[in-house]
Amino acid sequence: MKVVIIGGVAGGATAAARLRRLDEDAEIVVFERSGYISYANCGLPYYIGGIIGNPAALTLQTPESFFSRFRVDMRVRHEVTAIHPERKSVSVKNLDTGTSFEERYDKLILSPGAKPTQPRLPGAGLETLFTLRTVEDTFRIKDYIDAHHPKSAVLAGGGFIGLELAENLRELGMDVTIVQRPRQLMNPFDPDMAAFLHSEVRANGVKLALGRTVEGFEEKDGGVDVLLKDGAPLHADMVVLAIGVTPDTALAKEAGLELGLKGSIVVNDRMETSVPDIYAVGDAVQVRHAVTGQNVLLSLAGPANKQGRIAADNICGGDSRYRGSQGSSVLKVFGLTAAVTGVNETNAKKAGLDADAVILSPMSHAGYYPGGKLMTMKVVFEKGTYRLLGAQIVGYEGVDKRIDVLAAAIHAGLPATELKDLDLAYAPPYSSAKDPVNMAGFLIENLAKGVVKQFRLEDVEALPRDGSVTLLDVRTEAEYAGGRIEGFCSIPVDELRERLGEIPQGRPVYVVCQSGLRSYIACRILAGHGYDARNFSGGFRYYDAVTNDRRLIEEAAACGMDRR
Repeated sequence: MKVVIIGGVAGGATAAARLRRLDEDAEIVVFERSGYISYANCGLPYYIGGIIGNPAALTLQTPESFFSRFRVDMRVRHEVTAIHPERKSVSVKNLDTGTSFEERYDKLILSPGAKPTQPRLPGAGLETLFTLRTVEDTFRIKDYIDAHHPKSAVLAGGGFIGLELAENLRELGMDVTIVQRPRQLMNPFDPDMAAFLHSEVRANGVKLALGRTVEGFEEKDGGVDVLLKDGAPLHADMVVLAIGVTPDTALAKEAGLELGLKGSIVVNDRMETSVPDIYAVGDAVQVRHAVTGQNVLLSLAGPANKQGRIAADNICGGDSRYRGSQGSSVLKVFGLTAAVTGVNETNAKKAGLDADAVILSPMSHAGYYPGGKLMTMKVVFEKGTYRLLGAQIVGYEGVDKRIDVLAAAIHAGLPATELKDLDLAYAPPYSSAKDPVNMAGFLIENLAKGVVKQFRLEDVEALPRDGSVTLLDVRTEAEYAGGRIEGFCSIPVDELRERLGEIPQGRPVYVVCQSGLRSYIACRILAGHGYDARNFSGGFRYYDAVTNDRRLIEEAAACGMDRR
């Protein structure tokens, strides 16, 4: 059996290694257009910033090491120019010699990945305009920085690459601005959770131009002007386009394979395409979202590796299935860690799910042990069924641990109410006896059993301030004096029982505290005395962060730029 693989990196290289482990006699040939067959895409921004000092560290395998270990014929700088399903062969061009030839296959795996989205804008060919996808792209950016010592950069796009690159360019002392068409960074997060990311990047000197559309580029004063719709141009020494990726599927289209979203390759759960004996994996394929069931594109290394393994299993006679993608991911944003899994609340509702969420601010470990830090968690679930839909966490320590627990719970189909039952490891330096994941389960169970009602951020503005309801802040007087929600009166929780006479009976009571814990206790006290009380999800800390972020975005839109 002869297997040809188009493209290396995560999906293609994984498939090649798995094929060899399953079949010692198979002939395996990999054609990779770039000069590198297996490299750490996610590490590229950190090489630019100098965090990774040795460029060789980015290369996970070389053609020589891969052949030595697996006897796989890895041919870099070879571009496949056409697929011929009718005669089961591919046309290949050697980019170093210019010669072309045809290679036969019994089975073909497509792993072409995705290319940076490059809209057809005026000035898109400028030498100071970069994209970041391959090792070669990385070296080009690094060489430019080393040779020209740019002082400023505009990054068009606020996703994974944009944020990682912003941090690394700031580490080099550059003035950095991120331009993003949506009014938030990191679309996998809900806007309220993205507010914490905005605060962190602003605190580290990155300017934000959110809700702004790039319309072109012009050379000016030795640099480049980024032209914005309905706004003044942004001038910088260099620009990096990081506005997303597009499946690199021209070959598949020309070969007549069925295509889906954004021209991606349609595959079944065995990673088989619409053409017999052709498989496809990685960023170029359309997959099913494991939570919503909808077709999606998710450019992440973990799914690409799994898909490569599944394709290899099936080529070798197995019956492996891809169960869908959850989109689990984690990101370093200066001092913060931000992580997400499943579907966010915004997209859950777009998918027609009756979604709700709880928001909590637990400590990373036991409060009495030094060094604990707050994290903000948002856990999304379906009303009625309490099916766990997704989670987002932003914090400093322990974020990755909790998101992985929640990702596993979603994969296993665990109801959100059963998060409370998970038996999770505890020691004071690492967690609390009631882990943050357990705490989320407690909150959701309380809602399910009617122990407490909650109200959300979007409800606050509409609350009547005419006395028909009671708006109550149960923080300390000092906390209340330092900032409060308009219309909320102050009665500290520890004084509440003695001051119940100040709260009229027969009216709903909306209660807020700093994080949601004291206000929950207050709601139980009030319920015990016949009041209809509701707890504010997230607390004042969350409210203040999100509303302050919205104010800054509005101010920036009004003046054309975020100067924070």
